[in-house]
Amino acid sequence: MSGPLHTQLCEKLGIEYPVVAFTHCKDVAVAVINAGGFAVLGEAMHTPDEIAADIKWIRDRIDGKPFGIDLVLPASVPEEKTVEELLAMIPQSHRDFEQYIKQKYNVPDPKVAPNLHQWGGLDQKRALAQLEVIFDERVPVFASGLGSPAFILKRAHELGMQVWGLVGKPRQAKKQIEAGTDVIIAQGYDAAGHTGNIGTFSIVPQVVDAARAAGIPVLAAGGVTTGRHLAAALALGAAGVWTGSLWLASRESDVNLPLKERLIEAETDDTMYSNCISGYTMRTTRCPWHDEWLAPGAPEPLKPPLQMMLSSNYIQGSLDYQRKDLMTEAAGQGIHYVKEMKPARQILSDIVEEALDVFDRFASA
Repeated sequence: MSGPLHTQLCEKLGIEYPVVAFTHCKDVAVAVINAGGFAVLGEAMHTPDEIAADIKWIRDRIDGKPFGIDLVLPASVPEEKTVEELLAMIPQSHRDFEQYIKQKYNVPDPKVAPNLHQWGGLDQKRALAQLEVIFDERVPVFASGLGSPAFILKRAHELGMQVWGLVGKPRQAKKQIEAGTDVIIAQGYDAAGHTGNIGTFSIVPQVVDAARAAGIPVLAAGGVTTGRHLAAALALGAAGVWTGSLWLASRESDVNLPLKERLIEAETDDTMYSNCISGYTMRTTRCPWHDEWLAPGAPEPLKPPLQMMLSSNYIQGSLDYQRKDLMTEAAGQGIHYVKEMKPARQILSDIVEEALDVFDRFASA
């Protein structure tokens, strides 16, 4: 393919379309890859053995095409702590507030312990153990969703791997460019999950300017859910887009059905930018948990990883018992355009077709 959608990212990866799907679902990743896009599977919640099994599962279904794995590399958490030690660090005042919320909204206890206790964000030892699997498997692309990957670049490059870094500030981008990161994901305030406070339209061109001399491709992230967003990102100088919320309600997605319905119903102002879920600033759909932490007299959210551990029982209980009224999910401000459950292949095709229509309109004007 040639034309406005054939970018530096397409050349670098050997893909047809400059659309990257970030997803926690293997089926979504495979569908997007086989439809001509690229996918990065979020594995921060999984054990090393589970990560290895997921990598094999994907490889068996994509016929040698490239793929990526995303982990978190948090520097601000303890080097090594047991789950019990971390739980013991949560103040009783915060435990009492958690119980108050659960009683007020009749939040059920989860059926099983949240898999958050395997999260790579709990301590550095867990994160590094997950990372070893990525090296052992020589995954084509490693993406750091949280924290700088500069310390792994040499080893990754020696193994023939690309390393991508997600940034929320231009100064973070400059450090990663100087370190030799292969692709920079410039993520704006509009984005789902852990993100900074600079808007997508402001951060993307700044990072593009910083990366130009080094020839490093930049992906635009944050609120990208349509072909118009893709066209706009390319106009800003990006080599492609990093998308997440777009795939949550796809047919292949393993997201709980009531939660898919909640996401389809959600509007832009139903998303909240808060640190009450994980301790880091994070955009998610609004739920009673947010409302109570925003109320007068609420305690200050805890530092990572303790706040995530505190919120995990609420989140898991809402999912286990399909309490749509309680559910929350990481979702960006572009969620307005997620309006139906479509196959991932069709979602990608729709984005590409709309972006090409935009460029055709400009070419014929």
